Amino acid sequence: MSEPTILVTGGTGTTGSRITTRLRARGVDPRVASRSSACRLDWAEPGTWAPALAGARAVYLAYAPDLAVPDSDDVLAAVTRTAAAAGVRRVVLLSGRGEPGAQRAEAAVRQAAEEGGLAWTVLRCSWFVQNFTEGQFAGELAAGELTLPVPHVPEPFLDAEDIADVAVAALLDDGHAGRTYELTGPRALTFDEAVAEVAAVTGRPARLRRVPFAAYAAGLTAAGVPDDVVALMAHLFTEVLDGRNAAPTDGVQRALGRPATDLADAVRRGALAGSGR
Repeated sequence: MSEPTILVTGGTGTTGSRITTRLRARGVDPRVASRSSACRLDWAEPGTWAPALAGARAVYLAYAPDLAVPDSDDVLAAVTRTAAAAGVRRVVLLSGRGEPGAQRAEAAVRQAAEEGGLAWTVLRCSWFVQNFTEGQFAGELAAGELTLPVPHVPEPFLDAEDIADVAVAALLDDGHAGRTYELTGPRALTFDEAVAEVAAVTGRPARLRRVPFAAYAAGLTAAGVPDDVVALMAHLFTEVLDGRNAAPTDGVQRALGRPATDLADAVRRGALAGSGR
């Protein structure tokens, strides 16, 4: 019988790729699952779940496109039950701060895990620093101007490297079962301040241009973005960024025993890695 492994859903994404790197460094050969990977797992196709989970001892759940999508809670509850039937012992869920849909998904995973005898851990995360450096905003920022419909509220941007560290600890180490870690960076910055800090660290001038959401949505639609994705953007740029998530937390400290990484430090480290140094 093969050695039990750890299944990483979204294993090529922002958090999943970092988690797989860390698992390999600790001598674990992770199984990377996505709709297009060799180990195929499609959230919309239940027939792909059990084969992907077979033989895994733990699973990292990174649901796409977002936990705010209707029925994500039902899907994740069903996946967790499938995991329990496959012999999985731990489940770690990537979640978001201040999102009712995410909280429903968290509750569904907790209930299904407890009914199936699985240990669970929830990582409730703020916006990623990497959105500015390698994600959806990176191209515009590199060109000098980021156009967003964001309000003048601060957000404690979180380094994805910290998420990966906490996730790996929860997947491999004892002491994290039954915990919900609310993970943020150490400082709350407005998007203007974050863009200015990214520009200062990288040496590439950039600025934020605010637009009303209606204009932003019209641009997305004109670019062929599907209506459901536009609706998700409306949720992220209005409800989630209404100030409810402005305060930093000590979640990284509680999980790892060290402070969270500052945005400027995370951008600087990424810039050095990108330069090959």
